[in-house]
Amino acid sequence: MLDAGKILVEDRGASYVLAKLTEAGYEAYLVGGCVRDAVLDRPIKDIDIATSALPEQVIACFPRTAPTGLQHGTVTVILQQGTYEVTTFRKEAEYEGFRRPASVAYISDLTEDLKRRDFTMNAMAMDGDGVVVDPFAGQKDLALGVLRCVGKAEERFGEDALRMLRCIRFASTYELQVEESTWQALLAQAPLLRHIAMERVRSELQRMIDGPAPARAVRLLLASRLTAHLKKQLPLPFERWLAWDDALDAVSALEGQHDRWAMLLMLLEVPADVIRTALQELTFSRADGDAVWAVLALREAVAATHSDPAPLERVWKLGAVRSGEAAARALLRLLRVLQPYAGQRGELALFLDTAAPELVRRGEAWLSEIPCFSLKHLAISGKDLASELGLQPGPEMGKLLEHLLERTTLGEIPNEREILLQAARAAK
Repeated sequence: MLDAGKILVEDRGASYVLAKLTEAGYEAYLVGGCVRDAVLDRPIKDIDIATSALPEQVIACFPRTAPTGLQHGTVTVILQQGTYEVTTFRKEAEYEGFRRPASVAYISDLTEDLKRRDFTMNAMAMDGDGVVVDPFAGQKDLALGVLRCVGKAEERFGEDALRMLRCIRFASTYELQVEESTWQALLAQAPLLRHIAMERVRSELQRMIDGPAPARAVRLLLASRLTAHLKKQLPLPFERWLAWDDALDAVSALEGQHDRWAMLLMLLEVPADVIRTALQELTFSRADGDAVWAVLALREAVAATHSDPAPLERVWKLGAVRSGEAAARALLRLLRVLQPYAGQRGELALFLDTAAPELVRRGEAWLSEIPCFSLKHLAISGKDLASELGLQPGPEMGKLLEHLLERTTLGEIPNEREILLQAARAAK
């Protein structure tokens, strides 16, 4: 751990806000994640400031502000260097829906404000001189590699059930061991997760998988059984990850979040359409869900060569065009990472032993032979078919264009307008 005060040197805007509030006679501190990351000498993402000043007093101290969260005592200070959220010290009443406080009360005591936070490492503050205020021994816990709730863990998780997923994320991201009483409280309170909206769950899961230790996050999720208590039950056998435990470590070798999700979901060995439904239930964006699903659908299509006499090259090329070039290249990346884990039981293991090695060897070359991956890159259009062949827009024209795309994909005809028109006349 290095000098946490460097954040004030590097971020002049934060230093200015603290100084202005202090000069006006109020207490003001950096709080939460920015202090934690500064203590750990990690990159600072978001800066939050807490103060004894009431919202209207904060507004009076700065020429430009925005009332972004007055119901929670938050004012955004707008500077040339950026924007800074400033929140009045507060304590919270009973929580509603195991997620949000019913009301907040402004207070003048920093320690009381920090007491409402989730984990000791997030309950630290730092003043304008770089002095860390740490009433709950967050620095000690970080030095010991321990993640611990502030106060009673049962109460913290009972107030906000999403904190249980945050516990998993922090433990994996910061390589921490969850303190025993905190872990036991998480196991006991796990059913409360059913009160949390799926989009909140999805956000935490995405941050875990996109983090530096996705395999550790997955193992902690399995050990906690939190996935059994989601608001919507997903048709996914998460326990199958246990059979691929060694392969989980390879997930971090994949850079993109889409690749990581595709690999993890592939290891579950369920149909691609089931995965698509689960991603929708998790409120993945359509773009994210489609990107992951396309990889799994392509793998499924290629795996069918076990029972289909069609040559692997043909299935691969046609599948790559249907799923898209990006999905095809993503699948090749996954197969390269998974190759060392072939030889196990199950359909996926059989695929890794049979079709996958040939794809890894020749898949890229086969992709390079495909002249176009979509109808919009075909050298002929529906307008051409209408003017040259008299076809009307509709299913017949669509089928003909798909036929032409398939023939160019397989190298049966070149992607040239006149030859495509000739082929269209013959097919008509």
